Formats: sequence, C-alpha cells, structure tokens
Amino acid sequence: MGTLEKGITRSGTGYGGKTWNILGQVYYPKAVTDSTFAFETNSDPGQFVPVHIHPTQDEFILVQEGVLDLKLDGVWVQAKAGDLVRMPRGIPHGYFNKSDKPARALFWVSPMAKLEALFDKLHNLQDPAEVVRISAEHEVDFLPPEAND
Repeated sequence: MGTLEKGITRSGTGYGGKTWNILGQVYYPKAVTDSTFAFETNSDPGQFVPVHIHPTQDEFILVQEGVLDLKLDGVWVQAKAGDLVRMPRGIPHGYFNKSDKPARALFWVSPMAKLEALFDKLHNLQDPAEVVRISAEHEVDFLPPEAND
C-alpha cells in the first residue's frame, strides 16, 4: 500500500470512495497503509462480530456513538462512546451491539497485514461459514460458537 497520504476521510465515507457490506454491517476504510488500517463500523442493534483472534495484529476500537459489549479474552466488558478498547495480537475478542440503538466505532489494526484484502473478499458475501473460511486464509481465526456465550 505504501505511505500514508495526507488528507481527510469525511464522516460517512470511505477512503477512495470504498465501502464494504460484511454480513449486513457497513464498514468504511478511513486510512490504509502497510503499518496501519483504520475503518469505521456502523452496527445496528443485534449485529455483532463473533469472537476471533488476530495472531499478527494489535487492534483498537474507539467507540464514537452507542455502546458495544465485548468478549475480551473470555471476559465480558462494555465500551461506551469515548472509550478506547485495546486488544493485543493473539487475544480472543468479539464485539456485539446488544443495545436498542445503533453503535458507531473507529477500529484500527497494526500492521494492516491481510485485512484490507479480507474485507474486499467478504464484501456482500452472505454465507457465514464462507466468511469464517476466507478469514482464516487472511490471518483472522474465528473461535467455535460457544466462545460467544
């Protein structure tokens, strides 16, 4: 990808005009470089990303609006607007919008590794099993469903 390009990625837009729809959630890339990858998520009530591991990336979530419930290394925690969640590589984590209101958050991972390529492949894919299979090929490993309990 190269070096970071100066500029502004406006609210509700993705870098270079790109967006992804991954199992009904809208993702907007905000900054894309080899060293970091930032994206905005918009999660309606009931939407979630199951517990998974990034073995080669540190990940962060800055909650901008609403509340996210997170399963972080086997423990349930809650992050509200303004809170920053830190998830070192190798730590199992998943996020869930269990509230009755939408949530919006800025995520970023370092380094980018294969995450942008993964999101490109998952865009508009509807089969959760295929999402899990393709994710494993891109260094994102989903845990069995009971990890979400």
